[in-house]
Amino acid sequence: MGTIPQETIEQIAAANDIVEVIGSYFPLKRAGANFKALCPFHQEKTPSFIVSPSRQTFHCFGCGAGGSVFRFVMDYEHVDFPAAVRKLAARAGIAVVTEYRGGAADEDRRHATRQMLLKLHAEAAEWFHENLLQQQFARPARDYLERRGISPQTIERWKLGFAPESWDAFLTWALAQGYTRAQLVQSGLVKLRDENRLQGDVYDRFRARIMFPICNDIGEVIAFSGRILKEEEGAAKYLNSPETPLFRKGEVLFGLHKSKRALIEANCAIVCEGQLDLISLFEAGIRNVVAPQGTAFTDSQARVLKRFVQEVVLCFDADAAGQKAAERSLDALLQNDLIVRVAEMPPGDDPDSLVRREGVETFEKRIAAARDFFDYWIERETADVDLRSLSAKVRVARRAAEIIAHIHDPIMRGEVVNRVSARLGVASAELKAIVPERIRQGSPRETTSLEPPTVAPDDTALLCLLALRSEKAHHYLKSQNWREVLPHLPYTYFLQRILESGVRPNDSSSLSAFMSTLPPEEEQVLSGWLCLKTPSDEVEVPWQRLRSAAVRRQLEAAQARLGAPGLTAGEITNLQKEIVDLRQQLHELSQPAGPTDN
Repeated sequence: MGTIPQETIEQIAAANDIVEVIGSYFPLKRAGANFKALCPFHQEKTPSFIVSPSRQTFHCFGCGAGGSVFRFVMDYEHVDFPAAVRKLAARAGIAVVTEYRGGAADEDRRHATRQMLLKLHAEAAEWFHENLLQQQFARPARDYLERRGISPQTIERWKLGFAPESWDAFLTWALAQGYTRAQLVQSGLVKLRDENRLQGDVYDRFRARIMFPICNDIGEVIAFSGRILKEEEGAAKYLNSPETPLFRKGEVLFGLHKSKRALIEANCAIVCEGQLDLISLFEAGIRNVVAPQGTAFTDSQARVLKRFVQEVVLCFDADAAGQKAAERSLDALLQNDLIVRVAEMPPGDDPDSLVRREGVETFEKRIAAARDFFDYWIERETADVDLRSLSAKVRVARRAAEIIAHIHDPIMRGEVVNRVSARLGVASAELKAIVPERIRQGSPRETTSLEPPTVAPDDTALLCLLALRSEKAHHYLKSQNWREVLPHLPYTYFLQRILESGVRPNDSSSLSAFMSTLPPEEEQVLSGWLCLKTPSDEVEVPWQRLRSAAVRRQLEAAQARLGAPGLTAGEITNLQKEIVDLRQQLHELSQPAGPTDN
């Protein structure tokens, strides 16, 4: 299995300022020597999330989350440690060379494949983009975008492109760049003519389509969506890249790399169906927008969105397909405790056409007036139903019960039951009785919070901080008989870990590398301690108190053993000598230390 060298981890930590990294995800405000923000890991109204540029750590005093820059990326991006290291390495332009213990690691092969595919997609996006801007065959695409109100500046900002109407134009170009047919098939940008065979003739997947690069949330191109120019029978209006090592359709939200800061600031996401809708809204100044890759949210997409917002406004088309898409999105959104509202578009309009025709303010008013999903649903379901008919009322009630079953939050569920029962004229208890129970096993959201280890007594915490902040204190502690003293005491786990490690005091990159070796709950505790001020740089006195505590515990243990039945005369004599010796040590430790005493 491959491992990333400690020197590389420290180099990556040194090259990634934690304030800049976290600030690239959401805004931070200066607070004295530190920075603060609303915590991204729990809902709060008053900022308790602190980022320290001097220590290169973060800590939330509300939920306890904390650690180094690696921990932040791991928790925020939901990735493991190697992936976080590689993300930060890529950000800083540092090559990660893995040390091997045995054969080549699968992880490193996957990484090499990923890097190749990212490079191919970035270059492909440029090729499609240059086609749109410069090639004569792309004039119909340029004319179409102009009619849709997409300016040249917008085309440039979103790197829109065009795939020519050819079976092999992209293939020919990519082969000339040095890519193999196998790599191009793996990317999904070309297809096998016979997909039941692993080899054979291939052709371009995207032909005569406007190309929208799909990016991950740090802006890397990982896939494409192509829109046809001419409606053709049997041809999909939008064609997406297939699933690849880079792209999982159900895990990506279009536009998130540009809109995530606006999402956090608004605490609300406007969800569009199509890429052009999203781009038009974003360019018009409505920036808290995302679009699923398709028409309905998956649980993975809803979990990603929950990191940024509490509320979602579905802005799907007013036709039956749009209404069905809204309904299909509901389960994933409610399971993640998101508040869902619906903004209805006028018949025949989508967000893009509405903004272009009536302006941004009109659209914003529709968003502000968007109704709770269940109010919207009840009105739509009962619009043409005679609720005086018992069978009709029962049918709507059962359908409502199925929808209500999606709600995870008990308070929200009770509120919706009351609202629906009032609208249908049925008792809330009766409606509640027919709501199916939904047992969610293994939901990624259902995590048990880990209580941090018991906070150490003051001396131990102080010595931990001094060992990390002061070279003199660190050297002093390393020179003591700490391996004999600390195992006899509770709460000294962290101090042992620090002294055993090669962490260098007052070196934030070394500290980040050390903290990355700790389990999350331990890293949280240490990040909390690091927020404390050390009352003194004095290390000898608290260390002597710790030594005294260790000797005292040994003395108590020896005295307890002396009272045990069945001891031989020799065992009793040895214990008595040990007790005398421990009492003498305790007496010496109680005396004021001389200038040369250790």
